[in-house]
Amino acid sequence: MSAAAWPGRAFLLLALAAPLAYADELFTKIEAEPKREFWIDSGFWTAHFDSDKHLNGNNKGLGVEYRFSGTAAAVAGRFHNSDRAWSNYAGVLWQPYAVGPVRVGAALAAFDGYPKMRSGGWFPAVIPTLTYDYGRVGVNVGIIPNYKDRLYGGISLQLKLKVFE
Repeated sequence: MSAAAWPGRAFLLLALAAPLAYADELFTKIEAEPKREFWIDSGFWTAHFDSDKHLNGNNKGLGVEYRFSGTAAAVAGRFHNSDRAWSNYAGVLWQPYAVGPVRVGAALAAFDGYPKMRSGGWFPAVIPTLTYDYGRVGVNVGIIPNYKDRLYGGISLQLKLKVFE
């Protein structure tokens, strides 16, 4: 593993281990009360499972997230994907549970721009997603599965900033 990869992987490990240090109830159901939070999201930093394929792990881009419920948010954005092509996404982030302070659920979204998947056209995806928010900053962690030789899986980290609530 290169020295440049250590900070990102260490941060991912801390983000995934944070719930274990939480003192209150470990597993809770989140209330679906109405919210009005608007977030600006970064692109992604991805640690691919197939690291020998020289995929793009610096998925620069920009997204938006509107949390309209304690359990759901609308998401959309654009990023430079693992195949080094531009992709768009739109969908819903549904997270009805929490492990400690970390929301747990999935992104139910549509993506485009992957050359080997439907010739770059739109396709649906379900991506298990963890979210940790601390005041006006947060992080989304997606666990992306491999799909044949069309989509390459990995663990993606996305930073976010709350603009208003």
